[in-house]
Amino acid sequence: MILPGDQPAWSHLRRLRWIAPLILLLFAAFTTYYTVPADGVGVVLRFGAFHAIEQPGLHFKVPFGVDDVTIVPVGRQLKLEFGFGTPEPSNPYQIGEEPLKEKGMVTGDLSAALVEWIVQYKIEDPQLYLFHVREPTWTLRDLNEAVMREVIGDRTVDEVITVGRQEIEVAAMARLRELTKIYQLGITIDQLQLKNVNPPREVQASFNEVNKAQQDRENMINVANGEYNKTVPRAKGEAMQKISEAEGYKLKRVNEALGDTTAFNAVLAEYLKAPDVARTRIYLETMKDVLPQLASKWIVDEKVTQLLPMLQTGNAAKEVTK
Repeated sequence: MILPGDQPAWSHLRRLRWIAPLILLLFAAFTTYYTVPADGVGVVLRFGAFHAIEQPGLHFKVPFGVDDVTIVPVGRQLKLEFGFGTPEPSNPYQIGEEPLKEKGMVTGDLSAALVEWIVQYKIEDPQLYLFHVREPTWTLRDLNEAVMREVIGDRTVDEVITVGRQEIEVAAMARLRELTKIYQLGITIDQLQLKNVNPPREVQASFNEVNKAQQDRENMINVANGEYNKTVPRAKGEAMQKISEAEGYKLKRVNEALGDTTAFNAVLAEYLKAPDVARTRIYLETMKDVLPQLASKWIVDEKVTQLLPMLQTGNAAKEVTK
């Protein structure tokens, strides 16, 4: 029974008819815009199909689920770890589900090795990354493990643990880049780096001894090479020096002999022109050089019976010379 002055119940319901449009309007207002961070892009899906790729900044979309936006961090350096895990990883795919099984491998000589490595990559094509392969990051992890087992399986345990690390990194990265292009993951590989490469714990002591012996051998070889490089060039230098000295001495003696021969021939030519005069001149020049050096010497003839001292031989020599 409705009393006079009372309003019917349906009039209260009439006021509630604006609540639903208001809620829809508020929902549309809060879902028509989105922000793309500086290190990513926004992949827009319209009715579930690819529509556009939006660059960083503020953008608008069709609300009510018509447009769906997925943020892809194309500018961020992403990392995958194999055989170990860093606490609080920045990438949800950074650590595998079973690290211990990932690092256990068999080498080409049927030995066991524990290999840990890191792969750094970037998302190059967000459209391929999202739509071409299901779970592309897990696919990338599987490719990494397959490639590393292939590369390790082609080498001996000594190469894996000691001298072949760089070669393994180069070969594995080249093969991994090739497979990511074939699978069209939309990912580019920037770096592959081996971390710890060790034998199993049960045989690690024996491997350490072998490794130490190899290092000692390399050290001795390096010392011997250093001594060789120091001694041989010095010996070659000394030999070249002696050869040069001998060549110089040879040239000097030959030139002196040629000069003496030329001087003798010149004297001989003058001697042949006047033998007596040349003989006297040679005698006098010789006495000029010899007499000043006599000092207290005595000069006698074998037929002389009485010795007489020669005084002032220097002056006498000058007189003889005159």
